[in-house]
Amino acid sequence: MERALNWDELHPWERAELGRALRRLGWTYSEIRELIPVPKGTLSYWCREIRLTPEQVEAIKRRRPPGVRGRVPVDTQRKRKEEIERIKAEARAFALDHLSDLYWAEGLKSHRHLEVANSDPAALRLFIRWVRYFHASNAEFVLALHLHEGNDEHHAKAHWRRELDLPDADFHKTFIKPRGTGHRKNQLEFGVCRVRMRRGTDSWRRTLTWTEVLADLDS
Repeated sequence: MERALNWDELHPWERAELGRALRRLGWTYSEIRELIPVPKGTLSYWCREIRLTPEQVEAIKRRRPPGVRGRVPVDTQRKRKEEIERIKAEARAFALDHLSDLYWAEGLKSHRHLEVANSDPAALRLFIRWVRYFHASNAEFVLALHLHEGNDEHHAKAHWRRELDLPDADFHKTFIKPRGTGHRKNQLEFGVCRVRMRRGTDSWRRTLTWTEVLADLDS
């Protein structure tokens, strides 16, 4: 359940293994998808080699105890929703007390990740300091690069680790734009770097709530 609640922070292989683990327990695809947001086709692919035992098949037929949908506790999502509402309420109160202190960066506001992409190391260092000041002093980050064909990926990763003072930072898969129409002539030697806070879903929610409070005050 803990891994399912932290779904947004799992790596792709961890998501697949979670889906397979639930299937091995005898869960139906529908039950698994009530707990984790995965397309049925993807889940079917992950579990294609798993065969339920006759006992598990029989258990599926007869289980529908009160307070449970399949084998997923009905209150699992309710507890998470209550936690999200608590986070938002605290964030609203915090924003009202600290509006003059907040730094608002141009970040990516989708996919429930707290992250910023930029080609300027100073801007990204500021984002890192901001996260560690307002969200978690021990926050960790993962990086990703957007490069053009011909850039030295190894050299670029070393550059960003050094500039951001994150010597052990992991990188997601690098996006490399191929040559072709629209390929810029003045390429950035080190590309654009995206800095994402690890396990930052709740911090993302707080930040959006702070933004909403500011918008309400301006309207």
